[in-house]
Order: sequence, then structure tokens, then C-alpha cells
Amino acid sequence: MNPWAKFWSWYESKILGSIVIIAIVQFIQIPHMVWNADIMLEAGIISRVHPVIDWLLYGVDLIEIVSIINVGMIMFSLLKKRRQNKKQINKV
Repeated sequence: MNPWAKFWSWYESKILGSIVIIAIVQFIQIPHMVWNADIMLEAGIISRVHPVIDWLLYGVDLIEIVSIINVGMIMFSLLKKRRQNKKQINKV
């Protein structure tokens, strides 16, 4: 088995963990969304209270990169599995 096939075999066994990571990233987005709304409404309740808090809540957007890559890998894995199943059905 080549390294690429080994990787996908390993990854497919870990898909539940990947979905948990995606869920965590999405839940972390909730405070960021509230913070962003506070900035847009210029309420100042959460935003602009402390520069470190603003920096952390702004930086949460960068965590989405992990989620985007992860969703792409799950989609690729599921499409690959579907293609393999179709090949097996056509052989029968």
C-alpha cells in the first residue's frame, strides 16, 4: 500500500474525531460572532475593552482554516469511498 493510500485509510478511521474538531471550531466562533456584532453596533460592551481580548477574538477567525481543510478532506474521503463502492457494484 502506498503512503497516500495509508494516509487515507488512517484518516477515514479518524473521521469522527475530525467532525468533533469541526464542531469545536464552530462553537468557538460564537463569542467571535458576538464580539463582531458589538464592533458593528459600536456598543463597546465586549469590543475595545482590552486589546488582548480583541486580538484573541479576532484571531479566532484563523482557526477556521483548520475547519475548512478538515471539511475538504472529509468530502474527498466520502467521494472516494462512494466511487470505490460504485466500482464494486459494477463488478458484480
